[in-house]
Amino acid sequence: MNKTIGFIGGGNMAGAIIGGILNSGLTAKEQIIATAKTEKTAASLSKRFGILAGTDNIAAAKQSDILFLAVKPYLFAEIIAQTKDYVRPETLVISIAAGQSIDNIEHLFEREVRLIRAMPNTPALVGEAMSALCANQNATENDLTEAMAIFNSFGKCEVVPESMMDTVIGVSGSSPAYAYMFIEAMADAAVADGMPRAQAYKFAAQAVLGAAKMVLETGDHPGALKDAVCSPGGTTIEAVAMLEQLGLRSAVITAQRACVQKSKDMA
Repeated sequence: MNKTIGFIGGGNMAGAIIGGILNSGLTAKEQIIATAKTEKTAASLSKRFGILAGTDNIAAAKQSDILFLAVKPYLFAEIIAQTKDYVRPETLVISIAAGQSIDNIEHLFEREVRLIRAMPNTPALVGEAMSALCANQNATENDLTEAMAIFNSFGKCEVVPESMMDTVIGVSGSSPAYAYMFIEAMADAAVADGMPRAQAYKFAAQAVLGAAKMVLETGDHPGALKDAVCSPGGTTIEAVAMLEQLGLRSAVITAQRACVQKSKDMA
């Protein structure tokens, strides 16, 4: 991709996306610029990825053909007010902030802007992100194609109606944290039964990775895949019965819906 990709904000998600883009070979490091709040963070980004990084948001806005707004939602008003007059009309703006709607971002720019709202997740850093995208009326088909190429470079992406964005945050944006807790809990149980911790993490993580891959590649219903592991009177059905008794499904559903509600409240 022969375009300058800029990032205003150099936090974990921006780093994950930059790493994913570079690891995929979609573009060269010389075509990526980023800003951070402090010189220390900017220097860390530059050292980590070999990109140009600093603290001048206006310079990044001027130079970018595709500009990621990768700051915390509460900083959007401040950052857009600072940079809106320097974003070129042909620049594609991509927001990755939870709770910031297309209408709100357009209102902050106070003019027409080519805009895509996206919600990736941190597995971007290992090329396994799941991202959702929705575009405003000013974004072109080519804009959406280019955005999808970026997000597909570090995982998978889908175009969804904006009305689904809060749901996306619950089911994929925040959910890696739920999965890490599940892996940690399985490893803790293995350690309690005598397995060394490093080995326990590897067994648990690979089991979750393999199970997820089975769902994606077979297209089978997760319930059917679960049933296939559960032999009559066997060990797996004993564990499944205990998870049901302890309310695993209910806990996950309740927690995820709380996440979605928080996203709605932030808007």
